[in-house]
Amino acid sequence: MFFEFGLKDIIDIFLVALMLYYIYRLMRESRSLNIFMGILIFVIVWLFVSQILEMRLLGTILDKLVSVGVIALIIIFQEDIRKFLYNLGGHQRMRAIVHFFSPQRGHRQNEKELKRMVMPIVMAAMSMSKGKVGALIVMERSTPLDDIVMTGEVVNADINQRLIENIFFKNSPLHDGAMIISNQHIKAAGCILPVSHDLNISKDLGLRHRAALGISQESDALAIVVSEETGGISVAVRGEFKLRLSGEELESFLMKELG
Repeated sequence: MFFEFGLKDIIDIFLVALMLYYIYRLMRESRSLNIFMGILIFVIVWLFVSQILEMRLLGTILDKLVSVGVIALIIIFQEDIRKFLYNLGGHQRMRAIVHFFSPQRGHRQNEKELKRMVMPIVMAAMSMSKGKVGALIVMERSTPLDDIVMTGEVVNADINQRLIENIFFKNSPLHDGAMIISNQHIKAAGCILPVSHDLNISKDLGLRHRAALGISQESDALAIVVSEETGGISVAVRGEFKLRLSGEELESFLMKELG
């Protein structure tokens, strides 16, 4: 049997080890490491009983538990699995492949058009920052946000600094929700975003920041936050924050990410 061990077996073992490593990392980040270790021990016992000791009755019982347990695990860890699959699909190389096969791959915004869209947002963010007016602006990219738009009021207006500031004015009925910008237009305002339950978020960051992080974890959108307490400008992208940005830094970041 030893001499039958070939290249295919090495690749098989490597892929299984790689899969276990990524599952381990996923569980560690979601603080479910003890559950992962328990599952691993159960699988080892199951293989030992059914494959080595060949206990038919106990092996059959464990087989049934495994088949039901897989469905239970998918239900329990659906958010973690969704995050893992999104990160896999959002990997830089995967995005490059999708972009290559996209029918619009030849279309890129030129710098002048992009700056015309970005500057009103940057100026509005700086103005609201000075006045400590809370704001949450989500910029849609390749992932559609139609389900988020449905939770707010459709605007369908050109991007305008004064309009953005008026929407987030403290007495405005839409100031508590998120603004969605899509295809160089303000698509909707007063929208409800999924809130991140990441325990690593600083306690100094409020609900707007958690909502911004949540939408950046579930899509490739950019979420700009202006803090009502400090006036600080932040951007959430790919599940991470860029905190305490100046106007110039915000402009440079948006130009880079959207270009």
